Amino acid sequence: MTARQVLATLRGVAREDKAAFLPGFFQAVPGGYGEGDQFLGCVVPDQRKVARQFRDLSRDELVKLFASPWHECRLTGMFVLVGQYEAAAKPKNPHCEFECREIVEFYLANLDAVNNWDIVDSTAPKILGAWLVEKDDERDVLDRLAASDVLWERRVAVLATFSLIKNDEFEEIIELSERLMDDGHDLMNKAIGWMLREMGKRDQARLEKFLKKYAKTMPRTMLRYSIEKLSREDRTKWMNQ
Repeated sequence: MTARQVLATLRGVAREDKAAFLPGFFQAVPGGYGEGDQFLGCVVPDQRKVARQFRDLSRDELVKLFASPWHECRLTGMFVLVGQYEAAAKPKNPHCEFECREIVEFYLANLDAVNNWDIVDSTAPKILGAWLVEKDDERDVLDRLAASDVLWERRVAVLATFSLIKNDEFEEIIELSERLMDDGHDLMNKAIGWMLREMGKRDQARLEKFLKKYAKTMPRTMLRYSIEKLSREDRTKWMNQ
């Protein structure tokens, strides 16, 4: 199995209409957050199928995919890595901790390839977040990523908390929300609001406590995302703060 074979397989499922549409959708235009990215024109379900086909791809070949100018090569490579992490994390695996740590370290060493929101959102919760659920003494990595000048690394920090939130652990998303509230980038406002909304679905009182403190000053996009699942009456109340 090689990266070259992955690229050839992706080319086989590429669509011209998607190749024309995706650069605009992912702002791969001058001045956009994805400026310079290139697209073959593959839809995500097809990329997931290709990832399953190449699920045993070696680290060396994954690195080649991560270095590709094609967005779909990087995303498909990351789908492969997610699958490898999930396989390694199975309880019956006697080498679970060693193999999972190796994959997490490999992921963090290749964050240059995690360079658009879809790649972040497809990987951060399922690799880094899943690891931190088990390794609460290693969560300082979120602070390091949150301090990065790279937008995508900051978003990785926020999206990694999704797994913690699903485990009813909210301290990290609250701390990151406070720390990154003035980040200024719309994609960060949306990510933080999304994670706050997920927290609110599990603990509405915790969300309302946060909103009482910050609703008047937090970015409107972040606020709108955070309250999406509340009642219409409550949404109106918080938006009028």
